[in-house]
Amino acid sequence: MENDRFFLQTIQPVTHDLGGFKVHRTLPTRTRTMVGPFIFFDQMGPAELDPGQGIDVRPHPHINLATVTYLFGGAIDHRDSLGTFARIEPGAVNLMTAGHGIVHSERSPADERAGGPLLSGIQTWLAVPESHEEMDPAFEHVEAAKLPVVSASGATARVVMGDLWGASAPTTQYAATIYADIVLEPNGAIPIDAGADERALYLTHGDAALDGVNLEPMTLYVLRPGIAATLRSSAGARVMLCGGEAFTTPRFVWWNFVSSRRDRIDQAKQDWKAGNFPKVPDDSEEFIPIPEIPKTVSYP
Repeated sequence: MENDRFFLQTIQPVTHDLGGFKVHRTLPTRTRTMVGPFIFFDQMGPAELDPGQGIDVRPHPHINLATVTYLFGGAIDHRDSLGTFARIEPGAVNLMTAGHGIVHSERSPADERAGGPLLSGIQTWLAVPESHEEMDPAFEHVEAAKLPVVSASGATARVVMGDLWGASAPTTQYAATIYADIVLEPNGAIPIDAGADERALYLTHGDAALDGVNLEPMTLYVLRPGIAATLRSSAGARVMLCGGEAFTTPRFVWWNFVSSRRDRIDQAKQDWKAGNFPKVPDDSEEFIPIPEIPKTVSYP
């Protein structure tokens, strides 16, 4: 098949209805856990919530990973156990490094709820090298204006992490990472280079093709190593490019916990049940209890 020339794997999403909005998850899956450092890939929405409503992701824990939140529309107020408060809006990036343990919440801003808040974007998790898994937790917000934008041939690409098309994002990396938000105008095109160990494309909406091979929306296309091609759109599209350094040791996922060691995840489960994680200032009355059967796991 022609597709086999470009793609190692095509991953369809698992969709979860979270009440008022849906998330479409392509990583981790039974057949693949990671693409470069990316170990979790969710498209949130797009959704327009009812007036007076909003998203309320109660405080919950993470270990041994970094979360990356990037919005196309709407806003989210982030609070964490470091005392951080940050509002993320379209085009900016929130990078939260869990290290040995962090707790955070994500909620629609109070001033946006009355009119019915929007929600549209991508949330990903990154695995980190073993040397950084137990580091001190950290938080970083990079404003949209500080992320480089590359424009040519009817395409505009914001580099969220890493080095792409001759531009470099200031966002912290723990392993070599590439991440970009590509907006294609009608008849726009942009080259997809062969630089990173592992790469994937994800069409959020619109129409796009890689050297004539059509992409389906909300599907993660894992590219073959060394393949260089051109991404085009006839009517306009938005595509995320992600990937980076191939990890030589496996990572395990259970609920909100990622680690190179299963016993570390078991310890995190016990710590959350026992209340041993730190609290989130100004948002400590609620929490998400640990599930009996989590929706996010790695295999085996």
